[in-house]
Amino acid sequence: MPIAVTYPGVYIEEVASGVRTITGVATSITAFVGRTLMGPVNEAVTINSFGDFERNFGGLWLNSSLSYAVRDFYLNGGSQAIIVRLFAPTDAEQEDAFEAAQLEAQTAATAVFNAAEAANGTGPTTTVEDIAAAATTAAGTAGAAGPSALAAANAVAQSAVTAAGLTPGSSAATDRQAVVTAAGNARAEAVASAASIAAPITRARLTVGGATALNLEAANEGSWGNDLRVRVDYDVKDGATNLFNLSIKNTKTGQTEIHRNLSVDATSSRRVDKVLAAESQLARSRGALPATRPEANAPAVVPPGDDLFSAANSNGVDPLGRASDGRALADTDFTPLGGEANKRGIFALLKADLFNLLCLPPFESDGDMDDSVISAAAAFCEKQRAMLLVDPLVSWRTVAQVASGSVDVGTTSKNAALYFPRLRQPNPLRENQLEDFVPCGAIAGVMARTDTTRGVWKAPAGLDATLAGVPALSVSLTDAENGQLNPLGVNCLRAMPAVGRVVWGVRTLQGNDRLASEWKYIPVRRTALFIEESLFRGTQWVVFEPNDEPLWAQIRLNLGAFMQNLFRQGAFQGKTPREAYFVKCDKETTTQNDINLGIVNILVGFAPLKPAEFVVIKIQQMAGQVEA
Repeated sequence: MPIAVTYPGVYIEEVASGVRTITGVATSITAFVGRTLMGPVNEAVTINSFGDFERNFGGLWLNSSLSYAVRDFYLNGGSQAIIVRLFAPTDAEQEDAFEAAQLEAQTAATAVFNAAEAANGTGPTTTVEDIAAAATTAAGTAGAAGPSALAAANAVAQSAVTAAGLTPGSSAATDRQAVVTAAGNARAEAVASAASIAAPITRARLTVGGATALNLEAANEGSWGNDLRVRVDYDVKDGATNLFNLSIKNTKTGQTEIHRNLSVDATSSRRVDKVLAAESQLARSRGALPATRPEANAPAVVPPGDDLFSAANSNGVDPLGRASDGRALADTDFTPLGGEANKRGIFALLKADLFNLLCLPPFESDGDMDDSVISAAAAFCEKQRAMLLVDPLVSWRTVAQVASGSVDVGTTSKNAALYFPRLRQPNPLRENQLEDFVPCGAIAGVMARTDTTRGVWKAPAGLDATLAGVPALSVSLTDAENGQLNPLGVNCLRAMPAVGRVVWGVRTLQGNDRLASEWKYIPVRRTALFIEESLFRGTQWVVFEPNDEPLWAQIRLNLGAFMQNLFRQGAFQGKTPREAYFVKCDKETTTQNDINLGIVNILVGFAPLKPAEFVVIKIQQMAGQVEA
C-alpha cells in the first residue's frame, strides 16, 4: 500500500518484485508401516539412520519384517524414513478365553480345598492320607473343566499330599488340619497364579516406593518394557523433603534416564507424571499419584563399583505386570474401521508432512500382504502424491507362476510398482543363515540414491542400481524370462556378471503393454508427482489474491522460473524451453465465469524423459571399395 504523504520532503517506498521462489520438495522420503519391537504406536516418527531406528524402535526383530526392510533401505542409500508402528493387543475372543481359564482355575482350586475340608470332618478315624486322597479325587474331577483348571487343581492336591507326609497314618486333628491348611494355602497360590492367565498386559508395569508406592508403566507397548528397572533417591535440590529423583534404565539396551527434583504435588511444575510424559522415552506414570513422595531405595548411597540398577538396589517389573508383544498383525490393523478419520494404521501417515514412497512389508517374513491392504494403500498414495512399492508373493518361485496369475496383487495403480523376486540375505538374528526377504526397502534405498546422484527423472534401474547387502536372489532370471515379465509391468531384479544384483525394470503397475498408459514408466510418474507436490506447496500464496492479469503474470513468472530450473538440470526433453515445458495462465485459461466463481486456472505441461528400455544396435557389413 502506498505511504501517506504528510510533509514536504523525500519518501522511501519498497515495491514488491513479485518473485516468490518455488522450492522443489524431497523425492525419496520413505514411509514404513508395520510391527516393531518398541516405539510409539500409530505415530509417524521421522528417522535419519538405522541407528535412529535401533534407538527408537528396537532394531532388528524376528517378528518384524519391517525391521529388515528398514535395514535394507539404509544399506542401499536411503536417507530419511518415516516409521509407523502398529501394535495389535489380544483380541476380545482371546480375552474371553483367558477370563474363562482364570475362572476355571479358581473354581477347581476351591473344589479341591472344599474336598479336603469336608474329609477332615468325617470322623476321628480319618487319616491325613484320606484327606489327601479326597483332594486328589477332586483335582481329577475339576481338571475335566480344562487344562488350566487341571493345573490349578493339581497344585492344590499336590500340596495336600505333601502336607500329609508330616505324620503318615495320623488321625490327629492337628495333623488333619495341617492338610486342610496346606490345601487352603495352595488354593490361594493357585488363584494368584491364575491372575497371570488373564489377558496379556500391553505395557509393562512397575511399582517403586514401598508404602507410598509410585506406579509406573513402560512408555509404549511391548515386552521390551519387561527389562526396565527404576530407582528412587533423595539427593535433591537444597535437601527438599517433598522432592525426589527417579532413575530409569533399560537393562537390555543400556539406555538410562535420570529425572531430578520430581514431586507428587499436583501444583508443582515438576510433577512426576507431567515430567515423564514430556521428557522420558522409557516410562510413564500410571494411575493416581501417592499422597507423599515414594520411599527411596536402600542403600541411599551405592558403593563404588556396585550396579545402581541391580535387584538389590532398584525395582523391576512386577511379576504380574509383565507385558506381551501382542498378537501378529492382520489386515484390519493396517486399515482399521475409521482409520482415516482417526489417523490410525496406514492413515497415521497423515500426521507426517510429506512422504514419497510407501513400503508395507508383509505381516510375516514368509507371508504376503493382504490384497485389500495393497488396494487401500494404493488409493491412499494417489491422494498423497506418493508411490507404493509392492512386494512379490512368497509363492512366486517361477516365472510361469507370476505370468499365469496376470500379476494380481490387489492394484493396477499408476502410483504403484511391483518388483520380483525376493532377496536372499543372511539373517544376523539366526547366525547369518540365508533367508528370503521382501525387496521394498532395498528398492526404496536405490531410488533415494539415484535421486541424489542423478535426479528423480532418472530411472532407478540399470548397472548403477546395485543392491547392496544382497548376495543372492530367491529366483535367478534369464533374459528370456525377464522378457516374459517386463510386458506385464513386473520389474525384475537380476544378477549381472561383475556387477552383482541390480534393479532391471522401471515400470509402474500400469506398465502392462495392453493398458497403453501414459504413466507406464516410474521416472515419468515420479517426476510428475514431484512437480505436482512442489507447485501445490509453492502456490499457496495465490489464494485470496486479486484474480486478474497482474496475478496471472506473477504466476507465469514464478512457475516458469521453477520449470526453467528443472530444464537446466536436464529433467525434460527438448533443446529449448519452448520444446521442454510451458506455463499458461491468462484470460484463455481463466474466463470471466471462472473469475466470478473465484477460480484461477493454471496449465503446466512438460515433456518427460523416458528411459531407453530397449537398446537396438544395427550392424551392417560394408561392401568394400567398389567403383561404379
